[in-house]
Amino acid sequence: MQLAYRTLLGKGVQKAARLRGGGSALPGLFIERIDPNFIRRTLADLPRGVVVVSGTNGKTTTTKMVVELLEGQGLKVFTNRTGSNFTRGVAAALLGEVDHSGKLHADIAVLELDEAHAVHFVRAVEPRYSLILNVMRDQLDRFGEIDHTARLLQAIASATTQAVVLNREDPRVAALASSLDTAAVSYFGLASRLRERFPTDDDLHQPGKATPKLSAADVILEQFADHHGTFSIAGKQFEIPLKLEGIYNTYNAAAALALVRAIMGKQLQLDTLIVSLAEVTPAFGRGESLMVHGQPLELVLVKNPSGFRLGLSSFDPAGHATMIAINDNYADGRDMSWLWDVDFASLRPHGVAMVAGIRAYDMALRLQYDEVALHDVVPDLPEALARFVQSAPDQPKRIYCTYTAMLALRRKLAKITEVEDVI
Repeated sequence: MQLAYRTLLGKGVQKAARLRGGGSALPGLFIERIDPNFIRRTLADLPRGVVVVSGTNGKTTTTKMVVELLEGQGLKVFTNRTGSNFTRGVAAALLGEVDHSGKLHADIAVLELDEAHAVHFVRAVEPRYSLILNVMRDQLDRFGEIDHTARLLQAIASATTQAVVLNREDPRVAALASSLDTAAVSYFGLASRLRERFPTDDDLHQPGKATPKLSAADVILEQFADHHGTFSIAGKQFEIPLKLEGIYNTYNAAAALALVRAIMGKQLQLDTLIVSLAEVTPAFGRGESLMVHGQPLELVLVKNPSGFRLGLSSFDPAGHATMIAINDNYADGRDMSWLWDVDFASLRPHGVAMVAGIRAYDMALRLQYDEVALHDVVPDLPEALARFVQSAPDQPKRIYCTYTAMLALRRKLAKITEVEDVI
């Protein structure tokens, strides 16, 4: 079957899936089946190669930042912007960007990849650059113990040919440097006074464990305030206004800055880089703010204890109606026992208006143990969202949600307000 014909078939399946309201999985699976070399062949001729962003938390937002920062440097960037971080998501995103002959017109590809699927990807496509964010106990029923997850990330870093950027504050990530003998290594990190705000997995599960000696970091988050971050970039400090929401996204910005510096090298336009970062908005569901009946509604993705804690500390509950939506589908991770590692006391003064999702009653029990008043429990997400919106018509709203709950809520919200298309 000719290459152009296979590409046209894949594009046809993608168009049909969109018309039926489907996501990116089917066309990606289809093109992989009829053309197993589609991804490798399409990405092979990019002038600046392929960038892989991986780790437990922060991939989607960080990838979005890297893309926009590189575009600010004048590059044409391909990315899997839907956040579908399996190889089939990359294949589907490529189908939407290639021309009818299968040619991708871009300078560089920046790909967010799930840890396990990234290992398969890098066997076929060697990344020129990679960014490893962190290793947390997230979805362990899928990946096994945390050291296994670290080994998956090591395989990504080892396959990288030019430069690897590591989180120096995460001991398992920083330790990957010792196994690399080809790619250059650089780091992003935190000022010492901020480290307790961003606990590593060891901090959470092995308190008191000695901290390894830290390497010098190319980019350091020195301090943050409401919509501002101060970054040390190659030893020089910059205070940057940010449209990003949440302190965790401010730290992700340090990672993005370090990666873009590694990619651009001496061609980097630093002033432009700072301006570009100030304009980046949150990725969908990661502090994304929508307008519903004249009031803002924020969606905050939560995946594990660290992320949920950082989310709660980033957003003041005062003046907001709060909803929590917890699913335990495959993409969320089936083991929700990690909710007991989150301290919900910050919600106590104002309570929670609604708990929803497959594990709604588990979440309700968890709030009861932390003495957080709860108004309503509705497992059905569409019904819960409708009642939540109606319950506080004149109040800003915030929903903390797991991944599949977030996708379901966005689909429902798209019927009543403007929501970015991520299919």
